[in-house]
Amino acid sequence: MKKILITGALGQIGSELTMRLRKEYGENNVISSSRSAKDGSDEIVKSGPFEIIDVTNINHIANAVKKHNVDTIIHLAAILSAVGEAKTNLAWDVNMGGLYNVLEVGRETGAAIFTPSSIAAFGPSTPAKNTPQDTIQRPKTMYGVTKVAGEILCDYYYERFGVDTRGVRFPGLISYKTLPGGGTTDYAVDIYYKAIEDGKFTCPLGEDTYMDMMYMPDALDAIINLAQADPSKLKHRNAFNVTAMSFSPEDIFASIKKFMPDFTMSYDVNPTLQKIANSWPDSLDDSAAREEWGWNPKYDLDAMSKDMLEKLKVKLGK
Repeated sequence: MKKILITGALGQIGSELTMRLRKEYGENNVISSSRSAKDGSDEIVKSGPFEIIDVTNINHIANAVKKHNVDTIIHLAAILSAVGEAKTNLAWDVNMGGLYNVLEVGRETGAAIFTPSSIAAFGPSTPAKNTPQDTIQRPKTMYGVTKVAGEILCDYYYERFGVDTRGVRFPGLISYKTLPGGGTTDYAVDIYYKAIEDGKFTCPLGEDTYMDMMYMPDALDAIINLAQADPSKLKHRNAFNVTAMSFSPEDIFASIKKFMPDFTMSYDVNPTLQKIANSWPDSLDDSAAREEWGWNPKYDLDAMSKDMLEKLKVKLGK
């Protein structure tokens, strides 16, 4: 990677990845982009090149790639699970149309493409525990449908056109820097904010709902390490299972209480979110990622809770 374009750079992953890559590759070598600038994005917009890109418009992508001589596109622009169920047309247009456009630009220019998939690509017929790398995928959400189709499309562009496509299946991602963005796993971000601000939290998922999760520093490592990996060692190219921890709301509640003993939690289950969560795996088998490109997360639940609470107290001035 020498010149990197990040779509969706103001989102949960992109906002942190942009700044990390600018430190690693140089400010002028990482081009951030979004449909528009928004409040709180000054650091990303002003610390290096920024382009207005609507990924459903292929000319926006192609012009930016040519203007900046981009050799790698990290495609993060997407509509997430909960929002995708409310706006299915938008989810399809952005998630599938946007990816198709990025892949076409990669085919025409030779740029490598990294785009993440998700545990949402699985469904209720997928083995829920220690979900294999290669297994049945019949999701029940529009977001999940677009992710499965995206995995296959990326494989097609690699096999048919030689586009260097790579990606991981992310679990729920937890970050102190950005607010939740419409995903089913967002409760695991919101709970830390509420712990600091209110000392209590009302959980929208049932107490025994297990899902895979990952702290953002590990997610950034996954993107960078796979993008830099020796292609000759990759038996898979796209949709590597990656995970760091699997926990339920009760587990994260207990972890936070180790650092905030007075914290309390109640439940008010959201049927829509619960149905989505129930269709996803409890835990993933990430052995392929470990074997093929050395995946090795650094944070477990308690280490994440400690760091999240410390960072949020500073951020929120508590």
